[in-house]
This record gives sequence, C-alpha cells and structure tokens, in this order.
Amino acid sequence: MRTYLNRLFDDIIDFSLKSCGAILVVGPKWCGKTRTCRRYAKEVIDLLDIEKQEQYITFAKNAPSKFLKSYEKPLLIDEWQIISFIWNAIKKEVDDSGDFGQFILTGSVTDRTTFNDLENKEIHTGNGRIVKKMMRTFSLFESKESSGEISLNDLLQNKKIYAVSKAKIEDYAFYICRGGWPLSLVSDKDIALAQAENYYRTLYEEDIFSLKDIKIDRNLTYSEKFFRSYARNVGTSANESTLINDIGCHQDTFKKLYSAATRLYVLDELAAWNPNLRSKAAIRTKNTMYFVDPSIAAQALGLNPDSIFMDMKTFGFLFESLAIRDLKIYCESIGAKLYHYRDSYDRECDAVIVFKNGEFGLVEIKLGDEEVIQKAFKTLDTISKDLINKPKFKMVITKSEFGYNVSEDKYVVPLACLKP
Repeated sequence: MRTYLNRLFDDIIDFSLKSCGAILVVGPKWCGKTRTCRRYAKEVIDLLDIEKQEQYITFAKNAPSKFLKSYEKPLLIDEWQIISFIWNAIKKEVDDSGDFGQFILTGSVTDRTTFNDLENKEIHTGNGRIVKKMMRTFSLFESKESSGEISLNDLLQNKKIYAVSKAKIEDYAFYICRGGWPLSLVSDKDIALAQAENYYRTLYEEDIFSLKDIKIDRNLTYSEKFFRSYARNVGTSANESTLINDIGCHQDTFKKLYSAATRLYVLDELAAWNPNLRSKAAIRTKNTMYFVDPSIAAQALGLNPDSIFMDMKTFGFLFESLAIRDLKIYCESIGAKLYHYRDSYDRECDAVIVFKNGEFGLVEIKLGDEEVIQKAFKTLDTISKDLINKPKFKMVITKSEFGYNVSEDKYVVPLACLKP
C-alpha cells in the first residue's frame, strides 16, 4: 500500500468528530476522501462493494435504526448517497444519543433529493448536528512541493519574511497539468500526467451523464465542449451565453451540464466579496469560474507541460487557478474564507482572504516579472483606498524565486513557499 501523505483536511475531520454528531465529507472523485476518512472510522460500510451493496440497501430500508446501531462508532458510510434515505435516521440517532463523532458520510455526488433539496419537507437539514465539509485535491504544501516557509498567519501578523523557492516555471507547468490527484503523486512524470488524463476522460465520457435525475442526452461533443469552454473562461466571470455559444447547444442542455458538473464537485467557483466602500462603486457579485483542480482545465484545453508555454496568457490563468486551489485548502484549514473582488469600475483583485477575527488580506496572482508585480501592488493600493476597513496585508503570489517584504504590509510570495 502506498504511504499515506498527511492532509490538512485531517485536522478538519478530527475537530469535526470532536464537536459534531456526524460529518458529511464531499468532494470530487479520486481526491482521497475514502482513504482519509477510513483513518478515523472504527467500522466501514462500503456501498461500492457490489457483493454487499444490495444487503446494505435492504437492511437500511427495512430497519434504519437497527442498521445504524449495528456498527461501532465512528461509522464510515462510503458513498452514502446510494442509501440517501438514511439521512433522517442518522439525524435522529445523533439527536437521541447526543454523542459527538458518530458518523462519517462520504460522497462524490450531491443527491439533489436529499441534503441540498430544501423543497423536500421530509428531509431535515441536520444543522448543528451534521457538518458538511468539502475535501479537495492535494495542495502543493501537502504534496511536499511547497516548502511552507511563508504562512498566511505570518502575513496576518505582518512578520518579516524571506524565502527562496526551488520551483521553476517548468515545475509550475507540470503541477498545473498533473494536478493534485492522490494517484498522480508519483515520481514518474508520464504516469503522473496519465492520472489527470484518465480522470478527465472518465469525467466527460461517463460521470457527467451518471446522475439519474438529470437526463442529459449522451452527446460527447457537447460534454467535451462544455468543459473546454469553461476551461477557456477560468478566472473570469463569463456570461452563460458565452459558454452556450461556444458549445453550440440549447440553454436547457447547458443548464443540465452545468448542474451535473456542480453536483460532481468538479466546478469550484469563487464567490464575490462585498466590503464596505467609501466610493460609489457597485460590487460585481457574479462568481469567478474555477475547476476544483487546474489539471481539469489543462486536459480540457489539450495542454501538457510543454505546450502550455505556447500561450502565456492561458498559462497565467491556469497558474492563478493552481494558486486559488491551494488558497482554498489553506484558508479552510485555519477557518478563513476566500473570495474575489471586482467593482463596477473594473477594479479587481484575484482573492481576498478573510480571517476568523474579521481582518483580511488582498491578493493578486501573477505569473509575470517584476514590472507586473509592481503593477499588481498598485492595483491593490487603489482598491485599498476605497475600503473603510484597511487590509492587514497585500500579497502578490508569483512564480518568482524569492519571497520578501516590499514594505511592512506588502509581500511577494512564491506559490511554492506558501502554507496555511
């Protein structure tokens, strides 16, 4: 068995089991949910076990309470949505006992008819009893490709920093195309890249059509064009009509594809930040488009670590996507929130990190040289002037070799030196 690489998500599971009756762990296929969650379970119900699946379903349907009581806790129910009717019984079991850490539920598909369907009056949300957490692919820090010399907490405290990154631009090209899939973290680069290719092929050929309640005609041309169009617009807030025109499909088909991709946890969009402003600028509230892992975009665009250099603009957007993935993972591990900012004057920054204490930092992500970095700081300065509350720091995440203070609250940070 391959050596387990520690995840930042380990601490999230550990704390959730100490503070809630159950935890629902969601995320894309192949991101490592089952292997991580098994480490915290005393017993496991594997609903993908074909030989036992029918027995589990029958038992759970006929005697849900006895079914749940028959196993030692914490009990892991893997791909729980296969028996999603058990949700209310889990909630009741948690309520009746009052104990923390009873159940771990994992799923790579959101079951619309249960947890997220607020119109279904027979389903209780489980608020306060069952906490929902999303697990993503590996960040560079978790895969040991970021040295972690600079932490978000260092920046929050305005500490002096100095770090030297070993990652070159060629390494970032590889990190983007390989992604953070657990099976891709191997020394052989060809084998590593093949994992991302296999994931993407399964995604657009099979998984996108797998949701029983979303009736999508099995048209591989549409599914492939959907992901390619979305990939071309990563890092932007493109209109729905732009993607529909790219795909050449009806709006209804697009909505089904978008809904399915969302429920498969493939799309991982960044919400808008709404600060208090002194100016008359209106805040743009549309989400910024990202995949849960940058390798999906690279695969959809047919890019590899060599060909990505032929279009540096696209390389820049995909580097941004890589950084956003890592920032999401880092922020969630310390209880912070990540947003993007754009106003009606088209002033924007790629990310805003809002910490638990309410303080925040503004972030730009740039693949370019020193001139581009200085321009990014000017953008952040302009935005900051209109904010009633001032940012604790301004950071430009780059591919550069050195991490350093530009001033007391301004930082240049190589992505491969960052950690929570």
